[in-house]
Amino acid sequence: MKIALIAHDKKKDSIVEFTIAYKTILEKHTLYATGTTGQRIMDATGLEITRFRSGPLGGDQQIGAMIANNDMDMVIFFRDPLTAQPHEPDISALMRLSDVYQVPLATNMGTAEVLLKGLEKGLIDFRLLADRRLK
Repeated sequence: MKIALIAHDKKKDSIVEFTIAYKTILEKHTLYATGTTGQRIMDATGLEITRFRSGPLGGDQQIGAMIANNDMDMVIFFRDPLTAQPHEPDISALMRLSDVYQVPLATNMGTAEVLLKGLEKGLIDFRLLADRRLK
């Protein structure tokens, strides 16, 4: 599975803690992240991550392009809903693309845990979603 990891500034500590807790699941997959988030996760966990630009500099759009090309299977995006983001249109586009292409998108830790636990236990068959996206 190709999994994108993104976090707003006030959520970066949370996504680092999350990836530490779920390292044994995440290390079995191909990981992508926006710039600073990816670096912080790599420093804390040693996970191998392909890093894109930071979100405000186009990283969200780079991940969105992978979604549009049927090249991303899941997005974990710890958003800060209480702080205005200068690149809000990019965030909205990423979320819209996830919906259009039926890519599972977790925007908080609770949903991300459900997705990863389902993935680990084989309860979610993402190949079916990928087949639907290709039609």
